[in-house]
Amino acid sequence: MLIPIIMAGGTGSRLWPLSRELYPKQFLKVVGDESMLQQTFARLQGLDHQPPLLICNEEHRFIAAEQTRLGGFEHSGIILEPVGRNTAPAIALAALQAIEQVTDSEAEPILLVLAADHLIENQVAFQFSVNQALAYAEAGQLVTFGIVPTAAETGYGYIKRGLSQSDTAFKVDSFVEKPDLNTAQAYLDSGEYYWNSGMFMFKASQYIDELRSNNPAILAACEKAMSATQADLDFVRVDKEAFEACPSDSIDYAVMEPVCSADGSGNLVVVPMNAGWSDVGSWSALWDVSEKDCDNNAHKGDVIAVKSTNNYVYSENKLIATVGVDNLVIVETKDAILVADKSQVQNVKAIVQRLKDTDRSEYKIHREVYRPWGKYDSIDFGARDQVKRITVNPGQKLSIQKHFHRSEHWIVVAGTASVTNGDEVILVTEDQSTYIPLGTIHALENPGKIPLEMIEVQTGSYLGEDDIVRFEDRYGRI
Repeated sequence: MLIPIIMAGGTGSRLWPLSRELYPKQFLKVVGDESMLQQTFARLQGLDHQPPLLICNEEHRFIAAEQTRLGGFEHSGIILEPVGRNTAPAIALAALQAIEQVTDSEAEPILLVLAADHLIENQVAFQFSVNQALAYAEAGQLVTFGIVPTAAETGYGYIKRGLSQSDTAFKVDSFVEKPDLNTAQAYLDSGEYYWNSGMFMFKASQYIDELRSNNPAILAACEKAMSATQADLDFVRVDKEAFEACPSDSIDYAVMEPVCSADGSGNLVVVPMNAGWSDVGSWSALWDVSEKDCDNNAHKGDVIAVKSTNNYVYSENKLIATVGVDNLVIVETKDAILVADKSQVQNVKAIVQRLKDTDRSEYKIHREVYRPWGKYDSIDFGARDQVKRITVNPGQKLSIQKHFHRSEHWIVVAGTASVTNGDEVILVTEDQSTYIPLGTIHALENPGKIPLEMIEVQTGSYLGEDDIVRFEDRYGRI
């Protein structure tokens, strides 16, 4: 019984300003019309598998759930990590949950561990490698997928293969850290090394046993966290205190490296994969995999280029015009613009760190913020006023709430709003408005069949998002 485990964590620093801490790259449509998370679900279609388990940060839960719903994909639960503890504990949570969910004693779950922020161009080749790995996982082996390298890449870790098991699998000799260029070229020339993809397959029970042998502290913390789970809509909430006490470690260090062996006695095999894989770990990597014009430019959005070559230009809202520039990354969002030399994009993380150090919001959120009921866009912000454009999806409702420091004016520009304003419930339609006085209990709902679009004008002494008291909320945010 194959159960895919999709890990959708991430901090959103490497593709800033498009990705943010609260909207990392797995939720972006970087290539094509689907997000990377949706593409991860889609490439499973055609495999014989159970609905995937999804693991994500608690703060990303509504984005993950909504993108899964919009893509029409089934899942068997969304496990929420209250804090990040790297991949080994995350996979342990999924393994314990998979064992708990399988009621057939003869059907032992086999986990296919995938990252939600990888690009794979060849679905057929991906599924071929997955099917080849299945026999080894069923036999009790731990399987890692090694990407057949196409260049002397210094940004990836490597796997050195050992004794041949068949035409499609080898024992793992060792894992190797990111090399310098000369070493990477030697790896490429030898034909004995693969890029470490971070994708795995194994029995859930086998992973638990290996973790018990090599990192019992991680397993103990995860078992304690899973012993007190709470169901919340499609979400599985683990015990926060127990998981916070869990050591942080990657699956490579916690499990894979201890079980590989140069003499072939280890319990780990690598299955090569040649499927057009990329972890899209930088803007230059995204340029590599993007469609380009005759001048080697990759453009997305409203872009005009004159005598410009080898650039990646992304426009979210405005026209971007380039003249006589080469090898640049230019990215425009509603609240930030990045201009970088393509050879320096690894340093984008330094910009994100500086934003954090100076307590600026741009590292964490976009101007446009997604909520379980829809989204809002902060159009304008003053010392005592703020203007937002709010979109409420059909059938959705904001929490029943009040504010201590601000009043609100609501103007409907499309659709119909059901407004609770104190003791009164009214319908507000297009070109109509209403006023919510400071301290008044209120709520907003879209009872219609089309999105509700409205302008909200806030005025008051404090306009932060934390000035809110919720009395009732269908999304569990009280």
